[in-house]
Amino acid sequence: MDNLPIEWLGDRVRIIDQTRLPGDEVYLELDNYREVASAIMELKIRGAPAIGIAGAYAVALGASKIEPAARDEFLEKLQGVIDAIAATRPTARNLFFALERMKKVADSGENVMYIKKTLVDEASKIHKEEADATERISEFGAELIKDGWTVLTHCNTGPLAASGYGTALGVIITAHKQGKNVKVLADETRPLLQGARLTTWELQKAGVPVTLITDNMAGHFMRTGKVNCVITGADRIVANGDAANKIGTYTLAVLAKENNIPFYIAAPTSTIDPSLKTGEEIPIEERSAEEVTHIQGVPVAPEGVAAANPAFDVTPHEYITAIITENGIIKEPYNKGIAGIL
Repeated sequence: MDNLPIEWLGDRVRIIDQTRLPGDEVYLELDNYREVASAIMELKIRGAPAIGIAGAYAVALGASKIEPAARDEFLEKLQGVIDAIAATRPTARNLFFALERMKKVADSGENVMYIKKTLVDEASKIHKEEADATERISEFGAELIKDGWTVLTHCNTGPLAASGYGTALGVIITAHKQGKNVKVLADETRPLLQGARLTTWELQKAGVPVTLITDNMAGHFMRTGKVNCVITGADRIVANGDAANKIGTYTLAVLAKENNIPFYIAAPTSTIDPSLKTGEEIPIEERSAEEVTHIQGVPVAPEGVAAANPAFDVTPHEYITAIITENGIIKEPYNKGIAGIL
């Protein structure tokens, strides 16, 4: 990448349009919170930590465009901005973590000009903290990866999705940089092919050997001894350790357990939602049927056929070997580990 995947330019935010990868490396400069919200909805910026960062910058942009007003009127209009951004992606906890922080900063400000400035500062702080967290996650996680291992990963969890090092992909790339002979099986991740389009692209740039497989090949490679561990990211982790991630993650976790393969999740603490007790409470985003019936705009199913498209599934904690965070690695009992690490 010529530039950072997400960057604040003083009066606008620049992102790489992930829907154009790997063919075209196109950067968008967005100076309106509605543009950022649309970019999040359309997956031009995606990945739970990156969504949180973009959401924070969107609030700062929205605040900057509110005309001079009394503090209470300003905060009322700002709440409309926050609500619009919150409505974009319901599953990713990082988005709401960032929005809650931005609202808290705004509510504590004494006057409008001060609030506008502190919102920019807070968004930049969130960005830096998330990027720093991925570096620590990568270092902790790399300790679990042994020399010569083949790692299976799902969706995309590199710098594109998380800023900084990335989460699950950051772990893999860090292990590679440590001199471990690591190979990767990246599944394509239907319906939007984040694994095929983005993960392979990032791993190639990092010099990590990667082989692309279709989603339904994972069981074959596990059963035949070709996979040493599975590592994914997460969009929301709840108090008991259940975790929501890109649809298909639960399938991999069940297959991994059946084949005695460790299954790891790498995610910052901003992904953890202790207010929810179990994964049954996690809201699951349902996206357009057209994402399933078409591939990059090309129809692959009969016109008019019904299609389901839940964007995430929930992996129960008993299928997870460990959760890797910037504050350390958590194992069962997750309820105690998560409470301690927060």
